[in-house]
Amino acid sequence: MPVHNHIASGADEIATWRQDFHRHPELMYELPRTSAAVADKLRAFGCDEVITGLGRTGVVGVVRGRGDGPMIGLRADMDALPITEQTGAAYASQAPGVMHACGHDGHTAMLLGAARHLAETRAFSGTAVLIFQPAEEGGAGAKAMIDDGLFARFPVSEVYGMHNLPGLPVGRFAMRQGGIMASSDRIEILVDGRGAHAARPNQGVDVVLTGAAIVTALQQVVSRNLDPLAAAVISIPMFHAGEADNVLPPSARLAGTMRALDPHVREVLRARIVAVAEGVAAAHGATATVSFSQGYPVTRNHAAQTAFASEVAADVAGLSEVDAAAPPLMAAEDFAFMLEEKPGAYIFIGNGPSADLHHPEYDFADAAIPFGASYWVRLVERALPLSV
Repeated sequence: MPVHNHIASGADEIATWRQDFHRHPELMYELPRTSAAVADKLRAFGCDEVITGLGRTGVVGVVRGRGDGPMIGLRADMDALPITEQTGAAYASQAPGVMHACGHDGHTAMLLGAARHLAETRAFSGTAVLIFQPAEEGGAGAKAMIDDGLFARFPVSEVYGMHNLPGLPVGRFAMRQGGIMASSDRIEILVDGRGAHAARPNQGVDVVLTGAAIVTALQQVVSRNLDPLAAAVISIPMFHAGEADNVLPPSARLAGTMRALDPHVREVLRARIVAVAEGVAAAHGATATVSFSQGYPVTRNHAAQTAFASEVAADVAGLSEVDAAAPPLMAAEDFAFMLEEKPGAYIFIGNGPSADLHHPEYDFADAAIPFGASYWVRLVERALPLSV
């Protein structure tokens, strides 16, 4: 089955939904308009149940097939980013400083397109649970929905997610078994020394020099403390110290992130960051206090579901258009929380030669809509086949 003809014929309408979401972006959990629009559409499509307010502003639509069978979950994210749009599109954001710079408008529209088709045809046995999630962008909305009873109320046997990928041609899919996206934790390092006049540095303990040495030393953790085949990255983009150009400040604050594709590597990074920061600071006569804010875990695709999702994508796009052993990304994704609870798989769909994710000139490719919506429909129909 290639792109579904019925979905392809309605792709322009689905694109108008997407562009409306794009025009009216909302952040994190504050999604009153988006959540309401999603819920209204699901009700209009004839979903058997539409639940709102799960995980604060999450929405779930339930479509039951023609016979008994398992329950599977399909997830799309709805929130935007605090970025000022520079696309120049006719449907550009009308919310100052907020835009859909990650394509969640497209994800939501594609799952809505699939929901309409599934509710109309019901060519499956079992139940499709359509999960529209808030706060993927740093708010752990997936965990919030789980904590609010998502899987207790809807005990799906499997759960699937999808995200667009700039640079991957439209009409192509990519995925891999195991870690497909990294864990991400925030790092804060407070360096304390002793202030002094810049003309007499010997009378102080230079926290700028100490902090710089810490940043440099941390870049050796990955190359010298990890297996060369292990993937990890430590970045310290923030370094705040001082208020005058002729005074050595008494303290400095460094902040960044650490990312890994393996939970063991994640723990090694934590231990080494503390040891390196404290040791380098001590060597300079200063002290360093390290703290971590735990973020998203590794997004780990399950073997059987990855193989199945790859087959479904090949049904839609053709075998040559599916990369089932794609390289992982070091970005993070809170769908990881769902994959810790249920077996499932996360797949990338091509967005073509667009600007990168989280860029002010990024825009979701509407040409991808028929492929994404068809993937969702085909996944349900293959996972929950009609009884003969």
